[in-house]
Amino acid sequence: MSKTHSRQQLETLAIHAGQPAEPVTGAITPPVFMTSTYVQDGPGGHKGYEYSRTHNPTRQALEANIAALEGGQFGVAFASGCAATTTILHTLSAGDHVVAGDDLYGGTYRIFERVMKQLGISVSYVDPMRPAAFGEAMRPNTKLVWVETPTNPLLKLCDIAEVAKLCHAAKLPLFVDNTFMSPVLQRPLELGATAVVHSTTKYINGHADVVGGVVVTSDVALHERLRFLQNAIGAVPGPLDCFLVMRGAKTLPLRMGRHCENGQAMAEWLQAQVGHGLIERVIYPGLPSHPQYELARRQMHGPGGMISFVVADGRLPALERAVKILRQVKLIACAESLGGVESLIEHPASMTHASIPVDKRAELGISDGLIRLSVGIEHIDDLREDLAQAFASAE
Repeated sequence: MSKTHSRQQLETLAIHAGQPAEPVTGAITPPVFMTSTYVQDGPGGHKGYEYSRTHNPTRQALEANIAALEGGQFGVAFASGCAATTTILHTLSAGDHVVAGDDLYGGTYRIFERVMKQLGISVSYVDPMRPAAFGEAMRPNTKLVWVETPTNPLLKLCDIAEVAKLCHAAKLPLFVDNTFMSPVLQRPLELGATAVVHSTTKYINGHADVVGGVVVTSDVALHERLRFLQNAIGAVPGPLDCFLVMRGAKTLPLRMGRHCENGQAMAEWLQAQVGHGLIERVIYPGLPSHPQYELARRQMHGPGGMISFVVADGRLPALERAVKILRQVKLIACAESLGGVESLIEHPASMTHASIPVDKRAELGISDGLIRLSVGIEHIDDLREDLAQAFASAE
C-alpha cells in the first residue's frame, strides 16, 4: 500500500485505492479485462501479463483495493471464501496441526474435517472467548491459528490482540476471518493478526450478485506462497466478478453504517420481547447483555448487522416455531448468505451449519431454535413489521 493511501480515510480508499484512471482513454472506472491470454512480442516478451489465471488487471485492482481497506500490503483474490480458506490450508503439510475457534462457519468446519483431515492435517477446536485456550492447545507441530470474530452463528468474540501475542510468542501465523465485520468495523492486522480472510460475497460486495474471497497480509513470505498457490491451484475469480466486488466496495463504509444502525435497533426490539413467550435469548455484540460487550466496544468500530436469537419451546417445539417464522417472512428472505443490502434470515441447524454433526452443534449451542438474521439496509419499521407478523404465526 502506498504512503498516499496510508494517509487516506476508509471512505476515500473504498472509492480510489487500486483504481487510477485507465491510462489509454482516461476512463474513471477500471476496465473489465475479459481475456484469457495476452499477446507477446516473442517468447518471454510480454508486458507483465501472460495468462489470466496468473495475472489479470481487473483482479489486481480488486486485490489492491481490499488490501488498502484492511491496511495490508498485499491482497490475493479467490473465486470464493472457501477457495481462499482451502488455499491458505494448502500452505500446510501432512502431519501439521491447526488451532481454531470452535464456533465456525459450517463450510470452514467442513473443509477442516472432511477435506484437510484426509490430507493428514489435524485441528483442535477451542473456546474463542478464552484467549489462553489457543496457547494451551498449541503443539510442536502446530503451524497455524484460525479464528472468526464475531463467530458464525453464535456471535462469540475473540480478543484478537491477546491471541496475536500468543501466536507471535510461538512464531505462528494468526488468520482472522473478518467477514462478519468488514474492514470498516474491524481491522485485525492492526491488532496483530498475520492475515485477514473475507468472503467478499458478503459485506464487501454487498449486493448478493457475486461469489468471491480474498486474503490480505503484509507478510512478504506468506504473500509469495499464497500467490504461487493461487496460480497453481487456480481457484481465481473471473474479471467480471472482480469488477462487481470493486463496485460494491465503493459504498461499503456507507452501507456498514446503516447495517449497524438497523442491527442495533432490531436487536433492542428483539431483546424487549425476551421473556414474553417466543424469544428466549438475543445475541448481538451491541447489547449490554452480550457477555463480551466491553470487548466489542474496544475491538470493533460498530456492532454490525448480524443478530442471532433463540426461539423457546411453547405450544409447539422450538424447531417447529422457528420453521414457521422462516416460512412466514415476506420482506425478509429466507436464504443462506449474509451481508447484502437485503435482509436475510436462516436456520443454522438445517441450513448453513447442517454439515456440523448434531452432537457437535448441541455442544456448541447451535440449537434447533436458533435463528440467524442478517439485517439489511431497508427501513427498520418495515423489517420489524415483517418479523412481528411472522412471530404471530409461531405463537
